[in-house]
Amino acid sequence: MVTPPYDLSTTYEGTSIIVGRITSILALTVIAAMAISLAACGDSNSSNPGESELTGSLDIVGSDTMVNLGAALAEAYMQIHGEVDVVVQGGGSGTGLAALLNENADIAQMSRAMADTEWEEAENLGIEVTEVIVAGDALVIAVHPGNPVDSLTIEELGAIYRGDITDWAEVGGNAGDILLLSRDTSSGTHVFFREAVVREGGLYPEAEFSVESLFLPSTQAIVDELIQNENAIGYIGVGYYDPEQVGLVGIEIEESDVPVSPVEDHPEGISYPLARPLYFYVAGDYGGLVEDYVEFVLGDAGQSVVREMDFLPVP
Repeated sequence: MVTPPYDLSTTYEGTSIIVGRITSILALTVIAAMAISLAACGDSNSSNPGESELTGSLDIVGSDTMVNLGAALAEAYMQIHGEVDVVVQGGGSGTGLAALLNENADIAQMSRAMADTEWEEAENLGIEVTEVIVAGDALVIAVHPGNPVDSLTIEELGAIYRGDITDWAEVGGNAGDILLLSRDTSSGTHVFFREAVVREGGLYPEAEFSVESLFLPSTQAIVDELIQNENAIGYIGVGYYDPEQVGLVGIEIEESDVPVSPVEDHPEGISYPLARPLYFYVAGDYGGLVEDYVEFVLGDAGQSVVREMDFLPVP
């Protein structure tokens, strides 16, 4: 199991939630407390987590990064509530939000926060959406296991994915054209990586992925390509990292004498730069089964599943 080497309460900065709208930046510990409070604001007659008399079904759609985690959470919940069916589907964060707004899903799983334009779309539809942070993730920069490059800076990664660096020899590797692997544009992971790496947090605000990038429909597709191609590089959620299949590239940062990664210990006070929250989005004045499920995920049993699936629990 991957052991997170940092505290989410200090690594993440998220967004506060007021009437389903993103307003200002606060520490994740505050958000988590607000999320739990919001989850409790639904139907006061709904069952408490752990009670077995609930019936019905839930449709959860969205992030491919979260699909295995979502399936594990659903399985754990259905073991408690034998009369409830929870169906989890991937397709990407954008797909999940579209399903929620079209009333084809009860919960949208997203590996990125909703964009301003998406909040506006929900408002125009008359749908109040609530954001709940349910777990954390960190992106692993992954390569073919035979690739000798074991560390890069964010600046080098950005240059690689913008197409400014095109040969592994330019960053200390064996000569060969770099094959860029990315998730497709419906993916929240794609959006996060574009902002954090390709645009370097706003340093290159208009930058896009190189036209040579290969956009793939799932994290597993990236892993499969990395296994086959010695010159490939990609990014995957930490829960999908298997050291027997792919190599890991650490991130060089000024504050540390050694590259940092999401799966190895590093000096106290040093944070891995490619960490992010994972979200549930729900619509309306939700209660009943949806509320009970959200409370389960935020509770001890749900967060235990988060740990077991190698994601990062919220405080």
